[in-house]
Amino acid sequence: MAELNRELADFLRRARGAVDPARAGLPADGRIRRVPGLRREEVALLAGVSTDYYTRLEQGRRIVPSVGVLDAIARALDLDAAGRTHLAHLVGPGPVIRSRSVPTVQRVRPGLHQFLESLDGTPAMILGRRAEVLAINRLARALLTDFERMPPRERNYARWMFLTDQARERFADWEVQARSVVESLRLDVGSHPDDPVTDALIAELRDAVPEFRQWWDEHRVYQRTFGTKRFRHPMVGDLTLDYETLTLPADPDQALYVYTAAAGTASRQSLELLASWALAPSARVSHTAVEDA
Repeated sequence: MAELNRELADFLRRARGAVDPARAGLPADGRIRRVPGLRREEVALLAGVSTDYYTRLEQGRRIVPSVGVLDAIARALDLDAAGRTHLAHLVGPGPVIRSRSVPTVQRVRPGLHQFLESLDGTPAMILGRRAEVLAINRLARALLTDFERMPPRERNYARWMFLTDQARERFADWEVQARSVVESLRLDVGSHPDDPVTDALIAELRDAVPEFRQWWDEHRVYQRTFGTKRFRHPMVGDLTLDYETLTLPADPDQALYVYTAAAGTASRQSLELLASWALAPSARVSHTAVEDA
């Protein structure tokens, strides 16, 4: 018997359970609903496939839906763009058993390092697969933490977010930001399955952090490409920054994160104050003292 696609099965069950039957356009059948969400036969009806076919797909059987069928199921489950992408990744190219991927070192081009350092008044960093911090400029190190001082294995945004008290103290909206990390990691796992380095990271965070384990098991996926983050910085106080996420055309596994504040706001003044300190010649020594305090 072919190996079951358990990630696909889990995602479909949870997506089905999140759909509001009252908004799905289904005719009332008078039956009492004992669990939230749609029944399997209702998803099949909305997608225009047989209940048996959808059931086998939700069981994780190695079947290959056509593009049209996959789109119909995504519509029935009311998936957003990230959910549709994740579903397509989980279904995969076909029933061929995937070989385990060989982890490779992720590198940032020298020109991008120069670009980051040229953004003197703007915190910026580049994240790679599994939220590895590949490059970060001085102001972002001052805003978040000095990832470059960490051992290579620990230069990971997800590990810092969940395994350090500093991250919980630095974000006024820690739960919101931490959830977004989990949902982004879910997308990463779907697009790069069977990566032992990613699997080890997920296992470590599941074992160490109850919140991560709970949110991971919810199997929610969402790709936040812009938004706001609220910080509590030990040197400049509270500030709210907007961020934009830009995928790098030459390497879709790398993303540039840029933080800004609107002109004339208190957050802009705080960011400028942080920049004046972080870019000063003595900032390296001072920053070390703050981090170790």
